[in-house]
Amino acid sequence: MGNRLLFFRTRRSSPSRLADEILRSTPDLEGLSDHDLHSRAAACRHRISQGAEVDGDETLLAVGPLVFEAIRRRLGFRLYAVQLHAGIVLARGGIAEMATGEGKTLAAALPAAAWGLTEAGVHVATVNQFLAQRDHGQLRPVYAALGLTTALLPEQAALEDKRAAYRADVVYASGYELGFDYLRDQAALLRRPAAGLGDGLLTSLRGDSASDFAPVQRSLGMCIVDEIDSVLIDEARTPLVLSEPPEASLPPQVGERGTTAHGTDVYERARVVAAGLTLGTDYRIDPRQKSIQLTERGLTTIAAAMPQNCPLRRPWAVYIQHALRAELLLQRDVHYIVDGGIRLVDEFTGRIFDQRLLRGGLHQAVEAKERLPTSPENLTSAKICRQRYFSLYQTLSGMTGTAKSARREFGRLFGRTVEQVPLARASQRRHLPTRYFATSEIKYQAICDDVERRHRRGQPVLVGSRTIRNSEVIAELLQHRGVDCQLLNGRQDLAEATAIAAAGQLGAVTVATNMAGRGTDIRLGEGVAERGGLHVIGVERHESTRVDQQLAGRCARQGDPGSVQFFVSAEDDLIRLYEPRLTRQIRKRAGADGELCANLNQRVDRLQRRVEARHAAERAELLRQDEQLNQLLAQAAGIRTR
Repeated sequence: MGNRLLFFRTRRSSPSRLADEILRSTPDLEGLSDHDLHSRAAACRHRISQGAEVDGDETLLAVGPLVFEAIRRRLGFRLYAVQLHAGIVLARGGIAEMATGEGKTLAAALPAAAWGLTEAGVHVATVNQFLAQRDHGQLRPVYAALGLTTALLPEQAALEDKRAAYRADVVYASGYELGFDYLRDQAALLRRPAAGLGDGLLTSLRGDSASDFAPVQRSLGMCIVDEIDSVLIDEARTPLVLSEPPEASLPPQVGERGTTAHGTDVYERARVVAAGLTLGTDYRIDPRQKSIQLTERGLTTIAAAMPQNCPLRRPWAVYIQHALRAELLLQRDVHYIVDGGIRLVDEFTGRIFDQRLLRGGLHQAVEAKERLPTSPENLTSAKICRQRYFSLYQTLSGMTGTAKSARREFGRLFGRTVEQVPLARASQRRHLPTRYFATSEIKYQAICDDVERRHRRGQPVLVGSRTIRNSEVIAELLQHRGVDCQLLNGRQDLAEATAIAAAGQLGAVTVATNMAGRGTDIRLGEGVAERGGLHVIGVERHESTRVDQQLAGRCARQGDPGSVQFFVSAEDDLIRLYEPRLTRQIRKRAGADGELCANLNQRVDRLQRRVEARHAAERAELLRQDEQLNQLLAQAAGIRTR
């Protein structure tokens, strides 16, 4: 009884102190058999079921050494104190800022194992399915050694396969798939017929099953979010939307290959009408909001061209606005690619999504722009903003290399604190002065000059581009100079992790969208450290300082040498869209060679902060609207059930 009371006593040591205590106790476990290791984990599960706090010191001091030993036996690694430090922060529902290359995958093992011992289990959410598969594959033997069941959540799978995955103690999944499964469950519950007296008996006699309406997810207990700032900050302005194809029994509508009285696709008709409008007279553009506003004259002009005898899903003016937006604001190889259809590009990662569609008819407008057959327009059956979905978990934690700049938003919206985890080894990263140019063309040539010079002396270079288009322009320029490079921009999704891993080899030149191969360890080849380590070039500054920091973090990992430098032009989107006066000043002050010999870092930093504040306000408003809509739906459901 005395030992049990000691175990239940709530205590909160600092993560660093607790990590040191765990490390001191690990030698005692090396002599245990695998069966004994399994039995000790089972004992921890029992204590937790009896009420022991999962995030208390005693539980973590019991589970931590077991995880350490399981990793040593199954993977051949010994966890660093900083990895245990980060794991303790995560187990307690905090956000751990852990520098790139410090081993976040292994750091998640301790909190995942501890919370996996609970009845509700734990979800480990990654930014994409590839990383979920990789991390699950690496740590599955570790969890198995402790008697924990694990699963990789399948995408686009049968309901029973999903239910089976969710029954595991530790579930690895992409964050968006977790959210979509929640939406599917909610949509299924809404479709579920109300049960009447005797329905259960009739269902049993008929042999029917209600499994199509039963939720696939268990209760949302604990979630550990990898790259949490990307999931809950950068991508949070785009809600998760569950769409379904229209019922075959419905009459033809616009968006389902609907045609006008002239036999022309409505979206094609809108494209033709929009092409005849004049900027400033018929419509205005707000490139920062990516919106089109028709003037009174424009509305009068398009009214005469409205299709007749054709049902419309939305006002005719919206079709025109979509056609203009598709033509003027959505760029091929920047916002989407054409590959057998329109495939969208994630603006933060450069990754290409097969299943993601633009909503409200905009996707069909882009298809019309690219002269592709118009696809049926799906109907929205459910949606939720990412912030509200992850707030549904009883406990939420996360890790990233760039959480500090978003700590206020994490605290305000999620009640989560950010803790910076110290480096295992001191950083040797060198930040070279940013260079400024009058035009993108001059900037690209300067980048190629720098790459060519470093390549000749054997230093590996990673060029990080914001868009697919820019990455291909730079790769082509390098090829013309005789510099072979590896191009990674989302089109080569399956090979990108392997290619990024080789970016640190002697003389390697890699051109990639910024987050290609994110999470992949870049190791330096022989002789590279003596040549300065990996050099990273940022093709432009981004709307988020975190993306700049993430790109810089690709070099100088775990005490390796490395350097980073950004190249900025007056034509970059950040400056052109949000500070046009600075665009004019750079062009005016640039020298004969097109380069401006001045330090504009403070102005660009202020500009980034201003844009980030605007985006934060948009995310807060999206969350407010989402919560308000949810309350209205809940009230309506309550009225119907009374």
